[in-house]
Amino acid sequence: MRLCLVEDPGAVGLEPLTLTRPVYDLRLGGSTLGEKIARAFGVGPGPRRRGALIRGHLAEVQRRRDPRVVVNDRDWLARGPLVVARGRWAPPEGFDPPAAGPWVGLCDGRPACAWVGPDDVLGLECNGVDDWFDALLARYSGDEVGGEWIDRPWDLVAANGRHVERDFARDGMPGVTNRHLATLALVGPSDRVRIHETARVDPYVVFDVTNGPITVGPGAWIQPFTRVEGPSVIGAESQLFRANIRGAVTIGPNCRIGGEVEASIVHGFSNKYHEGFLGHAYVGEWVNLGAITSNSDLRNDYGEVMVPLQGDAIPTGMAKVGCYIGDHSRSGMGSMLNTGTSVGVMCNLLPAGMLLPKHVPSFAAVLHGQVAPGPAIDDLFATARIVTGRRGQAFDEADERLYRGLFEQTRLERERAFQRPGRPRRDARPAPQAGLG
Repeated sequence: MRLCLVEDPGAVGLEPLTLTRPVYDLRLGGSTLGEKIARAFGVGPGPRRRGALIRGHLAEVQRRRDPRVVVNDRDWLARGPLVVARGRWAPPEGFDPPAAGPWVGLCDGRPACAWVGPDDVLGLECNGVDDWFDALLARYSGDEVGGEWIDRPWDLVAANGRHVERDFARDGMPGVTNRHLATLALVGPSDRVRIHETARVDPYVVFDVTNGPITVGPGAWIQPFTRVEGPSVIGAESQLFRANIRGAVTIGPNCRIGGEVEASIVHGFSNKYHEGFLGHAYVGEWVNLGAITSNSDLRNDYGEVMVPLQGDAIPTGMAKVGCYIGDHSRSGMGSMLNTGTSVGVMCNLLPAGMLLPKHVPSFAAVLHGQVAPGPAIDDLFATARIVTGRRGQAFDEADERLYRGLFEQTRLERERAFQRPGRPRRDARPAPQAGLG
């Protein structure tokens, strides 16, 4: 079986997280949405078994990130029968796909996936996914297959703890070794802990699996005086420094985390080294949160939180909502983020002794408590090259082309932010750099 993951117009509703990655690469639980879909259909990572139809500005970088996936290749699509699945759909637990089709699978009445032949994929275009599924429903019957939709960033955070537990139960990895048990203070049964044999857990570390399991990936390092509550996932090569992980947390690969973290997803290669609170949040890649940076995740009146995605306030229907931070953004020491804050990519947040603005468009800064023009884009690229190089990665010409395109794509959003009452003029001085802790 072959699988093609497709992006639909709903990917925009998951910005700023999807500005720099396909929607199926968002993390949920112990894996990405795309990995969950592939497992549900039994499609392994073998060569040319997986394809993707994604927004054009992401194609070049995505081919480099995962060369095993065929991206935006119409010839590959037409080579035989395949399953087409929306990247925002999380399959249900115990999903059993129907037999060979054609068929259309529905989630809450909306088309989520389909088994089709070569003729059916002729009209499949990235900017016409909704119309393509509607045309399929006109020809073939649609059956409810279940699962859930990821429509907004807070959907990922709200479902994360449940998916950590599901992934733990499904993976069947080896458990905890006697070597780890010798140094670890464990609260709860040992069969709810999985620690890779190459991970390091120092003395005076507490794992509490009373409310859910804990998984620690290869090469991770848990330093003394850290407490981790389940359900949680600590990704490969990540390090915890005297951290308080309070459950429903996913920390991706190569992160450096300290302080208090609750019900949050940190995608990967990001730093929150020092004290400070991160709650009910999704943090992208290559983000640096300076010392004492904290976010609010509950209004004083316990009311519904509104989040300004692309600058427009969106009701969440929830009272516990934190912040959403795009890739390569950073905060200075002591930055305070308001409930329901949205920060774009390559932003520079400077502390102001008060809660910072809730909407910071991509490539902007916060200066003296107000949204302002950020550093020159070439200066941002220079910083990105330094940051990625410190982890043995590269910010190359393909990345530069992606971010230059995003700079133009998000220009109107920045203009609107600068023109709001109390915002500085466009010719205001670029934001200075600040200590990141």
